[in-house]
Amino acid sequence: MTRQRVVIAGLGDVGVLTAIKLARHADVAGISAKPGLVSGQELGWRLARPDDWARHNWIPFGRFRGLDRVRTVHGTLTGVDLASRTVAVHFGDGTTTEIGYDALVIATGVTNGFWRQPTLQTEAQIGADLRAPHQRLAAARSVIVVGGGAAAVSSAAQIATTWPGKRVDLYYPGDRALAEHHPRTWDKVRRRLADAGVGLHPGHRAVLADGFTGDELTADPVQWSTGQPPAVAEAVLWAIGRVRPNTGWLPAEILDEQGFVRVTPELRVPGHPEVFAVGDVAATDPLRSSARNRADGLLARNVRAAFSGKSLQTYRPPRRRWGSVLGIQPDGLEVFAPNGRAFRFPAWSFERVLLPWIVRRGIYRGVRGD
Repeated sequence: MTRQRVVIAGLGDVGVLTAIKLARHADVAGISAKPGLVSGQELGWRLARPDDWARHNWIPFGRFRGLDRVRTVHGTLTGVDLASRTVAVHFGDGTTTEIGYDALVIATGVTNGFWRQPTLQTEAQIGADLRAPHQRLAAARSVIVVGGGAAAVSSAAQIATTWPGKRVDLYYPGDRALAEHHPRTWDKVRRRLADAGVGLHPGHRAVLADGFTGDELTADPVQWSTGQPPAVAEAVLWAIGRVRPNTGWLPAEILDEQGFVRVTPELRVPGHPEVFAVGDVAATDPLRSSARNRADGLLARNVRAAFSGKSLQTYRPPRRRWGSVLGIQPDGLEVFAPNGRAFRFPAWSFERVLLPWIVRRGIYRGVRGD
């Protein structure tokens, strides 16, 4: 019996997990602009301690046991023919190819700052991208972080705790940061930031030039549309949430007004029952939360159900963001539930239990080299 063909477009966090779950049930091809998983998570940890971050978040595909049955394709997606069910891939040597599918899973994510870019890269280029901003921040005597989301908050915290003598200031537009989290979360995180010596500046909305996306560290004074005098530091990190979906290779008919992939509650693209989308690229809800709520498992089950003619399950997004905010700290990892309550993994358990057993063996089904 011929096995169904599944193409996973994008092998980031959610794409890898989806591929692993489908590998035993179909012929899976995963297409990625990177030669391994380069996670978009834990920006602060990545900037402050890139070597530690890379050990857990930059993993070549060949190390994943769960991907042994998956054909990984290192190239850039340039188009899709929905009628003939093929995707077009461009390789670094200038050649192109088409890959056919019976089901297509779109998991190409978003572009966000310098840390989440869809460019085709080698291992050496990824390493350089990790080192350059770290070295720039290490050399700066003062750092401004602009933004009120988890990426901004974690960056301010990690920079301040890694370099205690550095002046670090966090500027955000509202009365509180983490506006999409439960207020209880911000109350606790605010205390942790203050203990680390981070200066907190609510009510500051930055003036942004047309087309500015914050894709690099800057050093110019930061102007505020809210009336405050300019702020100055030797390095300015822009974590302002100006994400752009990586959907330039897709036809406009399946995208919403912002360029994200329209999906039904079953993560299916309307009018194309063989096409699914998951993660930050999928317009599931205002928070596009399927990237962070293990929707990969539901999507994999729905792809299998579609092949066998069974009913599909519905994705139910949470009302608030949740999870780790500050990232791994010297005293452990703190994770916040949707209701703002926190539970802590002690520092010793992070390396001995959480990563090797829960994440790598449980979630990723084995990672070589551990």
